[in-house]
Amino acid sequence: MRWPWPFSVLRRKRPATPAAQRAGAWGERVAADFLEHKGYRILGRNVRFGSRCELDLVARSPAPDTLVFVEVKTRRREDHGRPFSAVDRAKRRALGRAAVRYLRRVKAKPAHVRFDVVEVVGAPDGPPPVVRHVESAFSLGPGYRLPW
Repeated sequence: MRWPWPFSVLRRKRPATPAAQRAGAWGERVAADFLEHKGYRILGRNVRFGSRCELDLVARSPAPDTLVFVEVKTRRREDHGRPFSAVDRAKRRALGRAAVRYLRRVKAKPAHVRFDVVEVVGAPDGPPPVVRHVESAFSLGPGYRLPW
C-alpha cells in the first residue's frame, strides 16, 4: 500500500522522559529566581490552556504596566546550538495562542505585552548554570490580535 504523504508526517512528538521533565522543571525554577532577582514579579508558572498551549512563566516586568510571557529553554550543554534556537515558528505560534487565551481571562489589561526567552545552560548536579535573558525575543505573530 502506498502512503499519500511521507510517513514522517504521521509521527507524533515523543513525550519527554522523566529526566528531561526534571531538568525542565529545574530550569524553570532557576529562570524564575533569576527574573525575581531582576525585579520581575512571577504571576504564574506552567499556565495551561488545553494540551498544547502552555506558558512556562507569566511575569510582571519592572517596567510600568508590562506583562511578560516567558519561554524557558534548558539544556545541559550548547553542543547543538543555543537553547533559543529551539523556539521555532511553531513554538512561537503556540505561545501566541496561549498568550491570547491568557489575556482574554485577565481583568486588568496591561498596556504592553512582551515575549521573552530565558536560556538555562547547566544541570542541577553541576556547576552554577549560565542564564541568559533575551527580552522581546519575538512578537505576537500575524493572525493573532490582542483581545482589546
